[in-house]
Amino acid sequence: MTVPAPARTGARALIDQFLDPGTFVSWDEPAITVPMSPEYAASLDAAREKTGLDESVITGEGLLRGRRVALVAGEFRFLAGSIGVAAAERLVLAIERATALGLPLLASPVSGGTRMQEGTVAFLQMVKIAEAVAAHKRAGLPYLVYLRSPTTGGVLASWGSLGHFTVAEPGALIGFLGPRVYEALYGDTFPEGVQTAENLYRHGLLDAVLPPRELAGIAARVLDVLVAPRYPTGATPTDPATDVDPDPAVPAWDSIVASRRRSRPGVRRLLRTAATDVTPLNGTGTGEVDPGILLALARFSGAPCIVLGQDRQGQTPDAPMGPAALREARRGMRLAAELQLPLVTVIDTPGAALSREAEEGGMAGEIARSLADLVTLDAPTVSVLLGEGTGGGALALVPCDRVVAARHSWLSPLPPEGASAIIHRTTDQAAQMAAEQGVRSADLKAAGIVDRIVDELPDAADEATAFCHRMGTALADELFRLMTVPPAERARRRHQRYRWLGMPGAAAR
Repeated sequence: MTVPAPARTGARALIDQFLDPGTFVSWDEPAITVPMSPEYAASLDAAREKTGLDESVITGEGLLRGRRVALVAGEFRFLAGSIGVAAAERLVLAIERATALGLPLLASPVSGGTRMQEGTVAFLQMVKIAEAVAAHKRAGLPYLVYLRSPTTGGVLASWGSLGHFTVAEPGALIGFLGPRVYEALYGDTFPEGVQTAENLYRHGLLDAVLPPRELAGIAARVLDVLVAPRYPTGATPTDPATDVDPDPAVPAWDSIVASRRRSRPGVRRLLRTAATDVTPLNGTGTGEVDPGILLALARFSGAPCIVLGQDRQGQTPDAPMGPAALREARRGMRLAAELQLPLVTVIDTPGAALSREAEEGGMAGEIARSLADLVTLDAPTVSVLLGEGTGGGALALVPCDRVVAARHSWLSPLPPEGASAIIHRTTDQAAQMAAEQGVRSADLKAAGIVDRIVDELPDAADEATAFCHRMGTALADELFRLMTVPPAERARRRHQRYRWLGMPGAAAR
């Protein structure tokens, strides 16, 4: 079904809906003058009279739910929101000012792209805009994007596609090549439904599709996480069941069975029960979505983090976790590094996909790149063994500063049945293999792989809410403690942890 094109929201109307009333302060200086033909000068004069603006962008700052933010917004009624030298200079000055002031930046382009009247010089303005955005992000500052209809051409291919978090309005036309241009060049209409916000969301290119009236709410929630204090004083958890001694009497096979119960709480239940300010992110940002992974912003008892978790609900025998899930996870790692935001990985998988599609999609390479990215990540990291932990798909999310395990979670190169088939040529010895391989949380803690075990009383599936609260308390404590450790020391400890794992005398190093 075709989604109707939305009524266009002007730049000033967007600002009124987004910012607290009466708080917007313009940063705009008079637009610079560039060489132009008489015809172009007349077009500019007409656009100024029509809109009351002197260029196609408005910049400034204001308050969003009481928080100071910077904003740049396009105005389509001004020469189709096109970007020339003057508009680009205004954008760059505003982005640089937001960076210098340490302000989060919301960008809302609406544009037909480069201003054709200024030719190639206008086209090249996208370089300096992209450079300014990149510098803003390198400073660890949030960059949020709201795409309005239409957003096309060089604008989409520069500042419209660089957001940490990107939303579009319902029905928005969003595409690299505008449909009119496509038709003129190729003599055919562009396929219907491709260049729509909803379709791009389905392909993992947008995090949400929301009308302008809902923008302030989601932006405020995102910023509650992204700009939360990084070095708060954490409280020691009051629930002793968030850090228990291993119980050697629990057979490994009991944990395997418990971890596979359909009613066992997964990452979605954990977030719903124990986290606040949860905002899902969607896809890789490069055209892929895999239901086997969940990526979100969240806070545990006030501790901010990015959560990337293997979703037990999204993994089925017919659709196991594929390479795109790890590419989506690596997006979360990049965000954590850019924003210096703690990262929580949640491991809960019966195993990554074993298929032609997974091989051709580069599953082994994605596991390797995830391992390399995570173990060298310049941000605090905590991994959670929540349930099943099978194979390379699980391993890819393990190497963190701290590892927290649920009592009945486990980690193994293969499911015990697979290990039994290799060693004994039958699956009948699966329980014995699980015991011999040391897959239990108790064994993992004894080996120095796990730092903390969160109890199940006696099984998380039977006390899901209480268990998730305990796990959330443990995560908050770990995050608060890690955020007080200097980055160089965190990196040193992480290197030592995995450099000497399993080596004789490792405990003394």
